[in-house]
Amino acid sequence: MQDQLSALVERAAAEIPHICSRPEFEAAKAGFVGPKGELTGLMKQMGHVPKEEKPAVGKLINETKQQLLKILEAGLARIEAAELAAALGPAIDPTLPSPDPLPGARHPLTQVREELNAILRKVGFTVVEGPEVETEYYCFDALNTPPTHPARDPQDTFYFPADAKFSNVARKVAGEKYLLRTHTSSVQIRTMLKGEPPIRIVSPGRVYRRDTVDATHSANFHQLEGLYVDKNVTVKDLKALLDYVLKSLLGSDTQVRFRPHYFGYTEPSFEVDLSAKHLPKVNQEWVEIMGCGMVDPAVFEDVGYDASVWTGYAFGMGIERIAMMIYGIDDIRYFYQNDLRFLRQFA
Repeated sequence: MQDQLSALVERAAAEIPHICSRPEFEAAKAGFVGPKGELTGLMKQMGHVPKEEKPAVGKLINETKQQLLKILEAGLARIEAAELAAALGPAIDPTLPSPDPLPGARHPLTQVREELNAILRKVGFTVVEGPEVETEYYCFDALNTPPTHPARDPQDTFYFPADAKFSNVARKVAGEKYLLRTHTSSVQIRTMLKGEPPIRIVSPGRVYRRDTVDATHSANFHQLEGLYVDKNVTVKDLKALLDYVLKSLLGSDTQVRFRPHYFGYTEPSFEVDLSAKHLPKVNQEWVEIMGCGMVDPAVFEDVGYDASVWTGYAFGMGIERIAMMIYGIDDIRYFYQNDLRFLRQFA
């Protein structure tokens, strides 16, 4: 039987490399290792082998089977490669780049976010990101937001069930709820809790609010917020930075002004208006664009900073609002519809 098994392997090694089509290959495979194949026929002869020789013969049959399978696998791989080459045709080189005439491009919101990040990096800001699922502490309590503030109402904020658990939220106390962050200011709190000043960060990211979707509102949108903490930081520094950022982004003809406002996180606080009639569809003399202010000492005390030593400012803006001004877009919903006719305009 040993001679028969050796002859079977030799014949398979000689025949299989010359087979060029899949039907011929399947027929040859069945002839060698199929239910009615030659190897199966030899295995059936094990009943006539003396008992003391069966272990050695069985081992030899298994070795022969493995050798045949390797020969067959190599033959099938060669046939599949030939089929692929035939399907591609001789004129196509699969190693060349795709001939698609419409390569991908960054989303307009991504373009605006990266441009703002680049502008702020030039003056020493570091980009920091944080989780979109937060606790009330990071999103409200540490930002000096009172329990009765409207932003904490379930009609304005997306809360999770009381038994929800998330591994990426570091701090959780009894009775505190999880929620989808309503602003990226929570990243500023996380950063201050990690170390001492000076701090100069910008935190872009997606945020969520229970807004009715229309041309200017969305239940999810993107913000970019900045924080600078150091000694002797003043409102003059804040005004100078925002002048620089908005003029760099929107053009040197842009004018900026502050209006007094209220934010729990900052004191004093301001709404920022800009005049930019050189931009498409900016028809008003002054347009509200963002909020800012000097960080409230109560916030510093909550994160363990000495408010008599450190001062700082914070600011925040909606990326969609900025993009709509730059590109002359009058409906925020266009950003989320994935309409290639719209997106290709920004490629």
